[in-house]
Amino acid sequence: MRIANAAKIVGGVMAVAIAVFPAAAQNAELAMLDSLDRGSWTLTLRNGDASQRICVRTGREFIQLRHRQPGCEQFIVQDRPTEVTVQYTCRGNGYGRTTIRKEGNALIQVRSQGIQGGAPFSLEGEARRTGTC
Repeated sequence: MRIANAAKIVGGVMAVAIAVFPAAAQNAELAMLDSLDRGSWTLTLRNGDASQRICVRTGREFIQLRHRQPGCEQFIVQDRPTEVTVQYTCRGNGYGRTTIRKEGNALIQVRSQGIQGGAPFSLEGEARRTGTC
C-alpha cells in the first residue's frame, strides 16, 4: 500500500513539473531577439514588395509581421542562439509561423508564412538596423 501511495505522489509531482517547467522556460526564451539592436529597422522583402520600416523595442516585433494586433497566442518551436521559430494564432484573423535568423545585432533574415484574413501569405526578407525610432 505504501508503494502505491508513493507512486501516486511521484506521478503527481511529475505531472506538475511537466505542466509548470515548460511555461517557466518559455519566459526565458527568445534571448536572441532581446540581443538585437534597438531602433529603426528596414525590412527588404525578396519578392520586390515595398520595404517596411519597423521600430524595434524588443526584437519580438519581427514575429508577427502580418498580424500586428496584440493578444495572439504564441508557441516557441525553436530557440537557438542565432535562430528562432515561433508559431502563432490570432483568433478570428489567422495564424503564422516565423523563423528569424540572426547574422549580427543589426542584421537578420526573416521568413514568415500563414493565413491572414482568410488569405495565405508568405514573405522572406532581410532586415537591417537603419537608425533611431
